Amino acid sequence: MTPAALFAGGLAAGLVAGTASCTAVQGGLLIGLTGRRDGGERRSAGPVVPAFIGGRLASHMVVGALLGLLGGVVRIPPEARAVLLVGAGTAVIVFAVRLIRNTGRAASCSSHHAPAPSPPGGGLARPAPWMRAGLLGAATVLIPCGVTLSTEVIAVSSASWFGGAAVMAGFVTGTAPAFALLGVLVRRIASTRLAVIAAAAALVAGSVTVLAGLRLGGWLPDLGAPATATAGAQRRPDGTQVVTVWSTAEGYRPGVVSIEAGRPAEIVFRTLDNQGCTRTLTIQGRDITLPVTGEATVRLAPQGPGRLRYVCGMGMYAGFINVSQPAPSAATTEPGH
Repeated sequence: MTPAALFAGGLAAGLVAGTASCTAVQGGLLIGLTGRRDGGERRSAGPVVPAFIGGRLASHMVVGALLGLLGGVVRIPPEARAVLLVGAGTAVIVFAVRLIRNTGRAASCSSHHAPAPSPPGGGLARPAPWMRAGLLGAATVLIPCGVTLSTEVIAVSSASWFGGAAVMAGFVTGTAPAFALLGVLVRRIASTRLAVIAAAAALVAGSVTVLAGLRLGGWLPDLGAPATATAGAQRRPDGTQVVTVWSTAEGYRPGVVSIEAGRPAEIVFRTLDNQGCTRTLTIQGRDITLPVTGEATVRLAPQGPGRLRYVCGMGMYAGFINVSQPAPSAATTEPGH
C-alpha cells in the first residue's frame, strides 16, 4: 500500500473507531491539564490542547516509523508490553494523585488569601503549560487503546518507516477532533470539582492499565475463570481437534473451551466487524492478528493436561482452553476373555 493509502486507512480508523476508544483511555490526562488552575487563575486551553495533540502526533509518528522500519524482524514480546502497560498505568496514577493534591492546595489558598508572587530568580522555573501538555501528549503512546494496537500492527506490516509513520499520523489526525472538542468543553466548564473528577477518572484509568499489564504478563491469578468448559471440540478424521471461538468487542465467546491432551488442535478465531482490542491476541507467546471480518486459525501441538490461557493485546479480555485427559474407550476387553 502507498503511504497515502496507509494515511487514509489510519484516518478512517481514528475517526470511526479510535475516537471513543482513545478519548476514554487518554482523555483524563487532557481533562486534568485544561481543568487545572495556576496561581488561582484557570489555565487557558488555547495552547494546551494543540500542544497535547501535537505531542501525540509526534510520538505516534516516531513509533510508527520505527515499527515500519523494523517490519516483522523485531517484535516486542508480550512480557515487555506488559511492563510498559504497568509503567504507563503507574505514571497515570502518580499524575492523578498529584492533581488531587494540587487541586486541594489551590482551593485552600484561594479561600484564604491571594497567592504571593514568586520572587524574581527564586527557585527553578517550571516548564510552560504548553510544554508540559506536549510531553504528556507524547506519553500517551505508552497508554494505547485497542484501536491503536491494531493500527500499530498495520505499521509493522507496511515494512516501511514512511508507511508506518503515515498510518499512525492518519490515526492521530482522525482522533484529534475529539480531543480538541474535549479540551474546549473542559475549558468552558472548568472548576475545582471538575478537576477532582478528572483526577478520579485518571486514577481509575491508571489502575485499569496496571491491571491490564499484569493480566497480559500472566502475573495475576485467573480469578473468575469458569472451572469447566462451555464448548467442546470437534474431531476430524485425522484426529485433529477443531474449536471455534468468536472474537467480539465484548470478549471471546465462548470464554472457555475444551480439548483433549495428546492430540493436535486448531483454534479457529472468527470475527464480524470487530474493531476492538480482541482482534489482537497472545497465545503461548505468539501474537495473532485477526481480520476485522473473517477468521484465523491457531494450530496447537499436542498438549499435556492443564489449562492454556490467551489474552487480547491490551490485557483486557482473556480466554481459556481446558486440556483434559482423553476419556477411556468404551470398547474395553473384559478380564479373562
